[in-house]
Amino acid sequence: MTGFRSLSSVLRALEPAAFGAEPTGERMARIRRSPHFKDGVFQNPGGVARTRPSGSMLEFAKVFFAKDERPRRSPRGTVPVHATTLADLAHPPATGLRITWMGHSSVLAEIDGHRVLFDPVWGERCSPFSFAGPKRLHPVPLPLAALGPVDVVVISHDHYDHLDLPSIKALAGTDTVFAVPLGVGAHLEHWGVSADRLRELDWHESTKIGGLTLTATPARHFCGRGLRNTQHTLWASWSVAGSEHRIYHSGDTGYFEGFKGIGAEYGPFDTTMIQLGAYSDFWPDIHMTPEEAMRAHLDLQGGKPHGVLLPIHWATFNLATHAWAEPGEWTRDAADEVGQAAAFPRPGEPFEPAGLLPVQPWWRAASAPIPHPWRGPEPVATPEESPRSDLDLAGDR
Repeated sequence: MTGFRSLSSVLRALEPAAFGAEPTGERMARIRRSPHFKDGVFQNPGGVARTRPSGSMLEFAKVFFAKDERPRRSPRGTVPVHATTLADLAHPPATGLRITWMGHSSVLAEIDGHRVLFDPVWGERCSPFSFAGPKRLHPVPLPLAALGPVDVVVISHDHYDHLDLPSIKALAGTDTVFAVPLGVGAHLEHWGVSADRLRELDWHESTKIGGLTLTATPARHFCGRGLRNTQHTLWASWSVAGSEHRIYHSGDTGYFEGFKGIGAEYGPFDTTMIQLGAYSDFWPDIHMTPEEAMRAHLDLQGGKPHGVLLPIHWATFNLATHAWAEPGEWTRDAADEVGQAAAFPRPGEPFEPAGLLPVQPWWRAASAPIPHPWRGPEPVATPEESPRSDLDLAGDR
């Protein structure tokens, strides 16, 4: 038995730092007291969610690694990243709310005089290893150090494409506060973030940071970083309310009826940042298609078009079998069908939801044509015929 413990200690010592740390002590005791923790794991709203590819792994591997299919999952040209500068972010937003999508699920939200950074991933790969794993398809719009002071960093869950070791280590040297779901604080403390800078929340728990109220809200997903997937850290979406504005970040989630309750209690929202990439028939319970994401946005807004939808969790990493630009194209379709305003900024392009929205389909310059399965060919509109043509032109400038 002693020899087994020694071997376990050696194996733990060889684990990469990016694996993080398991919750222990009072943190684990608090997890066990959570009403959402049962039978040794956190439970999903809406019942058990499939967290691994349905069917055989061999079937999934054949699709994912098919030589003929792989090129469509990456851009065939250079992704037109907006080179964010300090000048872009130096002056406060005229309307009190400005959003800058940095790629994937990383978003800087400047809201009512505060700066919130969601799921910062500045690393080259979303992986525990520097030599393997999904690699960036476009560069970061600006260095993390050039972003300027951030009041709070919000983490949705502990997967590598949302909780990035290099980014957290860089931010650990600042005085920012971290708002995270239950258990995730163990990783951050392991990487050098002091406990007094952590706000660790269960679903429907809130914390006040400056003039903001941040609330962890339910999501339908899962967790895990190391070789063991213990389900001992929670996953969450987030509501952030300032003095004048409210925003919502979905983290990773499948569609579930709970969006209606979140909207009724914490909405409506000026902007929703909704995950709608890396979806697949192999894991339909834990990620959303553009159509499902639009339904979620409407649920959050009381059932009617309201605010601005920003699609996230796409374009930066190759994580599923769908075409690289499909989320952008299909979200435009879904938004047009219900009359919902949606923003399509290039990575790094700031916009104010109450102002002109970036709506130009910038991905088409780097993508093969994407089918529109539920629509016919788009008519070619003249500027006089298209109410959005001025915005389209503004998106090019």
